[in-house]
This record gives sequence, structure tokens and C-alpha cells, in this order.
Amino acid sequence: METCADFRLSLLNDWQRDFPLVHAPFAAIGRSSRADAGVGVTADPASVLDQYRALLRAGAISRIGGIWGAGAGGSAMLCAFAVPTDRLDEVAARVSAHAGVNHNYEREHRYNLWFVMTGRDDDAVTRAVDGLESQTGCRALRLRMQRAYRIDLGFDLRRPLAERGGVAAKSAVPVAEADLQLAALVEEGLPLVEQPFDVWAGTLGRPRERVLETLRRWLATGTLRRFGVIVRHHEVGFAHNAMTVFDVPDHVVDDLGGALAGAHGVTLAYRRRRADGWPYNLYCMVHGRDRSAVCGAIDAAVEHCGLESFPRAVLFSRRRFKQSGARYFRPLPAEAAHV
Repeated sequence: METCADFRLSLLNDWQRDFPLVHAPFAAIGRSSRADAGVGVTADPASVLDQYRALLRAGAISRIGGIWGAGAGGSAMLCAFAVPTDRLDEVAARVSAHAGVNHNYEREHRYNLWFVMTGRDDDAVTRAVDGLESQTGCRALRLRMQRAYRIDLGFDLRRPLAERGGVAAKSAVPVAEADLQLAALVEEGLPLVEQPFDVWAGTLGRPRERVLETLRRWLATGTLRRFGVIVRHHEVGFAHNAMTVFDVPDHVVDDLGGALAGAHGVTLAYRRRRADGWPYNLYCMVHGRDRSAVCGAIDAAVEHCGLESFPRAVLFSRRRFKQSGARYFRPLPAEAAHV
């Protein structure tokens, strides 16, 4: 029999994907065997909603919504600043204040501030990074993604090391012009009410079933990698993560990236452009509940994939300054758009 804590974990863990795209999704979750609450807890839709509202307030989840596939629309760029230690908090605050920045972390490296800038298109992202350079006096490494091998941080929270949570990346069908407003709602997150898709349908002025059919089509075509609970992993115990970067010859990078994507414990794997002073082109991420587990998974992946002979660096996260959803389809606030 499940306890209240078990019930809450099941709501977090089991609905990161395959969220019910039906008229009353929270009632469907309550009826599911995965949410069978057991002693002292009921699984009626009101109880499910109460739990999700509590998880949102606690910061354990950021929203219930979608994760876009590569090529669905918009633009993103990983950037890094080498910031003098005495200026790190100041520069990090300026970076985090930009609405287009959805991740901003301190990492263990000379390039110590890493952030992702998102926007409607490549030009908007470039202008935004230009503005942050002007504001901070720091020059950014600009590391655009060239190919994703494994992506999406939806992984099993019951294990000590994040594993098998991501999905192999595939090309996405772009969001059509007529569906841009729905895409913005997907980024904002589902209203926590019993019939949330009716709210979206009313906002858009279209039938509820058409909204649901569009979401199902996006999932089938890779426009959405998944639709479900978006977990903030630090808050649920996965407080340790490391980005490992490799300098490998371009003619073998895709083979090695594919191997990394299948390695135990690797949650993300992708290829990025090199930059002046930054020779690395192959990246992977490992998340875990403790540093030793992360280190062990990295060492095993390096050996498994035959990466021992290639130059590499391991950049553990020190501090998380910002983590939020990407803004590909939601307009930036006017004051942030011109930073």
C-alpha cells in the first residue's frame, strides 16, 4: 500500500511523459493504477490537483507542459563567460535577469558561468547575447548545437543515478504558423484545474478536441519530445551534475555521440560547434544524487565508448542561478527584448 509520499513520487515520476491527453486528465491519473494511493489518501481529481499545486509551490516541478524537439521552432545557444570570481554574482544576476535565459549555472572551470539563451530565431538569440556581452564586459563562448544524440531530462527518480530517461533525438516537424499561440501555452504550462484543455481551447477560440489532436500530432511527429510533468531535478535530490566535453575528430563524432547516447547514466548527448579557445565538439551530461556516482558513470561511459584517448574536461555544476522553461514561442517582455 502506498503512503502519501509514495503517491506524490508517483505523480512526479510516472507522468513525465504519456500524460493523459483527454478531457479530464487529472481524473484519469487518479484512476490509474500508477496513482493508486492506498491508505489515508484518495486519488480523486481534487487530490491529484492539490498534490501538483503543492509540488509547484515547493519548486519540485516547474510546470506540466511540453519539451520541444530539435527543429520544432525557435533558437537556442549554449554560452559561457569566464568571469572574475569577485564579479561572478553580479554578472550571474545580469544574465539571469534576461527573460530569454532559461538555464544559468556556475561550473568548475575557467569558463565558470554557463547559460542557455533562447529566442524566436537565430538573429534574436545573437542580439540577446551581444547585449549581455555589452552589459557585462565579458566575451561569450557561443556554442550552437549541431546534432542531438540523446536529449530530454525525463528520467527515473527512484534510482540513485539518472538513467534511461532521455529519448533518442529525432528531427521534428516545425510548429505551423497557425499553432504558434498553442505552442506558447505549452511553454507556459497547463492550468491546474480539472479540465485544463478547455481553458486552452477557450483562449484559442477553437474546439477542445482540435487542441488535443494537435498535441497528439506533435508528439507523433517529434515536434514535442514529450508532454508531461517537468521536474526540477535539484529539488528532488539529483543535486549533482557534470558536463563532460570531448575533442574528437569530426569524422568519428557521430559514431561516438551515438555510443554515448546509449551509455548507462548519460542523460544528454550532443554535438556542438567549436569556438576559439574551446576545442570541444562532443558533450554529455550525467545527473546523480552524489558526486561519486556521477564520476563513476562518466568513467564507465568513457571506457565503454572508447573515448579514453581523446582530450576531455569534466565541468561539475557548483551553483544554479536560474532554471526555467525555454522561450521559443512566448514573446519576451519588451524591456528584456532590447537588452
